[in-house]
Amino acid sequence: MKNVLFIHSAGPQGNGQGSSQLLDYLQKSLRLESHFYAPVMPSPENPSYEQWRSVLNEQLAGLQEDITLIGHSLGGSVLLKYLSEEACSLSISGLFVMGSPCWGLDEEWPFKEFQLSDDFSSRLSCIQQIYLYHSRNDEVVPFSHLEHYSHKLPNAKTRIFDQCGHLFQNELPELIQDINALWQGA
Repeated sequence: MKNVLFIHSAGPQGNGQGSSQLLDYLQKSLRLESHFYAPVMPSPENPSYEQWRSVLNEQLAGLQEDITLIGHSLGGSVLLKYLSEEACSLSISGLFVMGSPCWGLDEEWPFKEFQLSDDFSSRLSCIQQIYLYHSRNDEVVPFSHLEHYSHKLPNAKTRIFDQCGHLFQNELPELIQDINALWQGA
């Protein structure tokens, strides 16, 4: 069995809100092959990196090797920040970053506490595979943020969609195929 840790977006996370539909889809699609963890992150409507960092510390301390990490929106950018700043002794088979903002890229995304260092990509050596997902019609995070991540992470596999919006609410078989391919190659 594989360990999957999913970190959701900011904002309301109730039924049908935020990352909840994406989370439901992933849990149903991966339930036979994985132990799935999706912690409730503190104050999602007013998130603090230090609070989310604390939850990540707790979650990762309880997991064994060969972890697959999935972060949607803020969850993806928090995972990138955490993994580029914290000592990581676990084997992370893959990181899937979905519709994630690049904080500080422009004046609309100014929150310093979530910003990555300029050399963040050089600190992600504990991750075997990185995947970036973004939709051209994302109404929350501009497509230019994916372009920035793609530039900083040239070895990442990039998946671009036309009609998935920000929430990736419809089925996303490409994501499940990528996860399964990753696991079969491990």
